[in-house]
Amino acid sequence: MHTVVERELELQLVLSPERRVAVPARLGYLSDDPYAVHVTFHIDTRHPVHWMFARDLLVEGVFRPCGQGDVRVWPTKTEGRGVVLMAFSSPDGDALLEAPAAAVSAWLERTLRVVPPGTEDEQLGLDDELAQLLAQ
Repeated sequence: MHTVVERELELQLVLSPERRVAVPARLGYLSDDPYAVHVTFHIDTRHPVHWMFARDLLVEGVFRPCGQGDVRVWPTKTEGRGVVLMAFSSPDGDALLEAPAAAVSAWLERTLRVVPPGTEDEQLGLDDELAQLLAQ
């Protein structure tokens, strides 16, 4: 059974310590792509911006700094509230986005109920496909 877990939320694009811009976004998780999370940013362009990275990275990043390279995630506090910072880097540029920690954690909890940690490979059906190949 294919399950989709989505959450619309407003992120903040951090332009400087004093300046942020609201960015509508959608967090997405697909049980048939169990290792990844998808983030779609709806910015003022004709096409939204999509990022995909490891669910484990976001799970860990809610609690402690993690990641290297294109995606880094870490928790912090802004104006007394818990937030998760996500730094994205690409050849087109860099972006630092701030998400409400409670909303991200609640969404992640839903994904972990759909596909518990350590059971991701069962969702891929590799054993069934391999058995089919060997039976031929």
